[in-house]
Amino acid sequence: MDSALTTSRSLSSLRDFFTHERILICFNGPTSRSLIGEIGVALKEHIETTRDCMSSAMDVFSVYIEMSQNIRHYTSNRSYSDLEATATVVIAETGVDKYVVSAGNMVDTADGQHLLDRVEALGRLDKVELKSLYKEQLRKPREEGVATGAGLGLIDIARKSSEPLQASLDELGGGKAFFTLRATI
Repeated sequence: MDSALTTSRSLSSLRDFFTHERILICFNGPTSRSLIGEIGVALKEHIETTRDCMSSAMDVFSVYIEMSQNIRHYTSNRSYSDLEATATVVIAETGVDKYVVSAGNMVDTADGQHLLDRVEALGRLDKVELKSLYKEQLRKPREEGVATGAGLGLIDIARKSSEPLQASLDELGGGKAFFTLRATI
């Protein structure tokens, strides 16, 4: 069979899947600051033109940006190769005026477990407790040059999410795992 025809059929099937799952944006590959920004602008413009609620558009946009930048910072700080530094980001509509923002990337297994624990702890907090924790984190002095992973940004994502955050960690071997975070806005 002609490989161009096979690719066309595969792409058509992928399109059908995206349509059925209401996926607006799906990205898989290495991230850059400019790519994160361009996808973010397209996402924000799409939501603003299709929804009345500007606050939800801004929340979806800011959660996408926070997740993507966290991945970029993590992989950069770990000096991951281009192959290891790839991210998978999916943004979908739920059909009830909500959006699901999911992002994942390869992590050191210990870091991924720490993130899972942090997401689980945040999931036990209500909106008032999340707001209090956010303000407390804002007041803490930050040491220059010290990584603060899973801090203020993750709390902010949890605050914007209409449901508890969901996270998973899939072992890849060799001390690596694939961490996935999902927020419903």
